[in-house]
Amino acid sequence: MEQKPYRSIPISPEEITPKHLYQTRRQFLKQMGIVGLGAFLAGCAPGALESTPGTAAPGSDALGDALTDYDAVTGYCNFYEFTTNKETVDDLAQDFITQPWSVTVDGLVENPRTFSLDEILSGFEQEERIYRMRCVEGWSMVIPWQGFPLHKLLEEVQPTDEARFVAFTSALVPGQMENANSDLFPFPYREGLRLDEAMHDLTILATGLYDEPLPPQNGAPVRLVVPWKYGFKSIKSIVRISLVPDQPPTLWNTIAPQEYGFYANVNPNVDHPRWSQATERRIGETGRRETLFMNGYAEAVGSLYEGMDLTEQY
Repeated sequence: MEQKPYRSIPISPEEITPKHLYQTRRQFLKQMGIVGLGAFLAGCAPGALESTPGTAAPGSDALGDALTDYDAVTGYCNFYEFTTNKETVDDLAQDFITQPWSVTVDGLVENPRTFSLDEILSGFEQEERIYRMRCVEGWSMVIPWQGFPLHKLLEEVQPTDEARFVAFTSALVPGQMENANSDLFPFPYREGLRLDEAMHDLTILATGLYDEPLPPQNGAPVRLVVPWKYGFKSIKSIVRISLVPDQPPTLWNTIAPQEYGFYANVNPNVDHPRWSQATERRIGETGRRETLFMNGYAEAVGSLYEGMDLTEQY
């Protein structure tokens, strides 16, 4: 397949903001108020969402794209342990208990450890990262996350020389998750990265968005965010991180390997078997825009994949 040129935008200083610098934006949002988008969300699968006057947040990503409205980010998302309906997951997840919480980091590490949520929030400097998020389903957002690079946590436990991959496991609480016992999915949700992907500075553990703690539907209290990969790689509500020698099984790659690869780097040249990946619907906009190779982060992460055939789904 002939490769066409792509714009590739690395992370820039404008997309990394220390906490004290983004407080004024949150104050602006509170003053302006957030208009509900429920009526528009019902038409997005991934259909058109019209921009709602007065709700666009100040700020943008390195490409100049406006942040996606808070109500859209929190009101339209996937969390299949609660429901497969993107528009009702916020209601179904609102009573999910996220405190106390802990994340166990084990496997091929010198210092296995269980981090409490308080230790995660106070022990690692929280910063803002404005990232584009591209769902494999063909829609996208621009989200201001709060969190910290995953490599900082992994450095605390010191991976051994045998560690090659990082396996992640989500919480599974049947009493609080309506869809936890579904026969369609082999829960708990599991994901994985190569160790060098996990150690890259763009890979973060997010603990908030829009200067607020993560809502349950967005993966509270701590989730993974890997901006150059399709969104299903960014596992939510993490309870375990394990360093392992071999590629770990992951939920979507296990149940539909012909459709969802382990790597799942955003690639407009490789269509999903049931739809094109060449374009995407940016939530809050009309029309479609071209999808960027590796979601626009190829300049920063492309060296991780030297020697791999990027014209193939993998």
